[in-house]
Amino acid sequence: MLQSSSILIPGRTVWKRCEASRVAVLNDAAAYFGALRDALLLAERQVHILGWDIHSETPLVGPSGRADDGLPIALGPFLTGLLKVKPELQINILVWDFATLYAVEREWNSADKFTAGCEGRIRFCLDSSLPLGSSQHQKIVVIDNAIAFSGGLDLTIRRWDTSEHLAEHPLRRDPDGKPYAPFHDVQCMVEGEAAAALGEIAAARWAAAGCVVEGSETVAGDRWPASVPAGTRQIQAAIARTELRTASQVEVDEVARLFEASINAASRFIYIENQFTSATEIAEMLAQRMADVPSLRVLIVTPKAHSSWLESQAMQGGRGGFMDPFVAAGVADRLRILYPAVADEESSAAVMIHSKVMIVDDGFLRIGSANLNNRSMGADTECDLAFEADGDEHSEFIRDQRRRLIGHFCGVDGDTIAENEDDLLGFLDRHAAAGTGRALLPIECEPTPVGAVADIIQPIADPKRPLNLARTARRMWTPRTVLAVAGTAAALAGLALAWHTTSLRDFTDIGYVASGISRYAQSAFAPVFAVMAFVLGGLVVFPVLVLIAATAAALGPGIGALSAFAGVLASSLLLFMIGRFLGHKRLQSLLGARALRVQRRIVGKGVVAVAMIRMVPVAPFSLVNVLAGASQLRLTDFLIGTVIGMAPGIIAMAAVGAQIADFARNASWSNAAPLGLTILLWIALCLAVQFVVTWWSGRRA
Repeated sequence: MLQSSSILIPGRTVWKRCEASRVAVLNDAAAYFGALRDALLLAERQVHILGWDIHSETPLVGPSGRADDGLPIALGPFLTGLLKVKPELQINILVWDFATLYAVEREWNSADKFTAGCEGRIRFCLDSSLPLGSSQHQKIVVIDNAIAFSGGLDLTIRRWDTSEHLAEHPLRRDPDGKPYAPFHDVQCMVEGEAAAALGEIAAARWAAAGCVVEGSETVAGDRWPASVPAGTRQIQAAIARTELRTASQVEVDEVARLFEASINAASRFIYIENQFTSATEIAEMLAQRMADVPSLRVLIVTPKAHSSWLESQAMQGGRGGFMDPFVAAGVADRLRILYPAVADEESSAAVMIHSKVMIVDDGFLRIGSANLNNRSMGADTECDLAFEADGDEHSEFIRDQRRRLIGHFCGVDGDTIAENEDDLLGFLDRHAAAGTGRALLPIECEPTPVGAVADIIQPIADPKRPLNLARTARRMWTPRTVLAVAGTAAALAGLALAWHTTSLRDFTDIGYVASGISRYAQSAFAPVFAVMAFVLGGLVVFPVLVLIAATAAALGPGIGALSAFAGVLASSLLLFMIGRFLGHKRLQSLLGARALRVQRRIVGKGVVAVAMIRMVPVAPFSLVNVLAGASQLRLTDFLIGTVIGMAPGIIAMAAVGAQIADFARNASWSNAAPLGLTILLWIALCLAVQFVVTWWSGRRA
């Protein structure tokens, strides 16, 4: 019977609650892969495998790195061999149809490798049903609906490690033989009603992905492998999900609701292991609870660093923002955000934390796929198992998991952690200061990234909701935008025609300007002269496009592009300061209503407006600079918007600067084609950047 204060509330904090007849917490991939291998050998009818990433060469072995069952070590060949000795077995593999961003680190032909020679008994489905920017993030294996595994571990390469987390391990290598750093994760194994419930989750995910799979019922018989001791029995369990809203399904945010409920139930100690800490709303909840309950302490174990630039910009850099609420609430002294490090006589390493574990006091244990980031709360599919103690036996089981996890990072046993629990944070500080070979060390939180790049990267890499780029496209391709694009193309054609037909051709001819700049091309001061030309040109409202093309033609693509960027910024800055000196009212009286309209467009959206005006001009370059200065626009927004908006044109011009100069001097069909391609490339780049800017402005709104 659940206690009256249960936080496992079906329909609110969890999907459903049920009983797990047996539970085992598998610490690290060697324990999980070994247990899964033994469990699969007991399978009879049907296996569901769901993952974010699944690789056929995953070493499905335990801590020894060997297998004594006569089947291959690698996952793909193992499953093929398993089918030969299990004539009634069907295996269903569903994996996220990954974004191009992950193409380099994924196995491209997984479907062929898993299904070859299996006569249809292995079904492989790529889940492409989710919106762009969202992912299928659940990591579940269900065997005959009798036992199931769920947690943070994918069946993929560069995951296998033992709980010793040696700085160097001979078996910790990818299929190419490259070593990788120590890796920590946690998976949970359940039996009974909880396993059957995970079977329902798996079937629902298959249906949502549009893949056909036969229904399965629980198969009688014991599927629990003898090699895995049960941690506890007959414990109350529940499942929390994140699911995206579709035409046939409402949005599910049980993951976020369960975080809130479990934090608000804490009274003494919260232990968290998580790959990411960028969800500031979770930090605010934790800080508020710590302020309300002076006895509450929090320990968060997370990676020292992340592997990719994208993750570091969106997640690692966000640690500063995650820490801010604790500082503001005055509770930072009762918080530790640490990373595990290991060292021996020859080498040292930081342990990669990939787990998603939360333990509250002695009564609540959560293991799943959800990170402490925004996307796990609303943009990805997630599945977390939660357990609530109902009696001393279950409380002891939960305490043991916390002590064992903390202890294995420090190279001590659970009893040592238990002896120091009255001052656990102090013990961890002293243990780290002693310079031992295994310890939890403090992370120096980076300041929260600021600026346009961070503002764009963060909502793409860590969105709270799916990106909804279709709506962005509808917002971008308005009749006004179409006319602006057509007008830009016409203006470029008209400008090219004016260079050859009007009385200004002697002065605005690219060849003429390029030849003037070329006189100094061999000088070390050539870029300086080019920048001066931009400054002077801005003062006399000279066409900036001509200056960009001429600079690229005279100085070459590399130096020319850099000089053009510097010249554009120098000219923009000077005119901006002139506008700021003159002021808003004086310029409006001089330039009239058009100036007011342009100013309103600039001020309204800062960086976004400047970038879009640069890409699709609504006024001459020099006029925009002066009006921006006269407005209340921040200088940093103005300069960033100028760089973003001018970059496509400068890059395109620099790429084919020689052809531009040649066309200007001697127009012919042979050199018109490269120039035409340049114009098309410019327009394409402008549209791509404008699409990102439009999407960004929509999210900010």
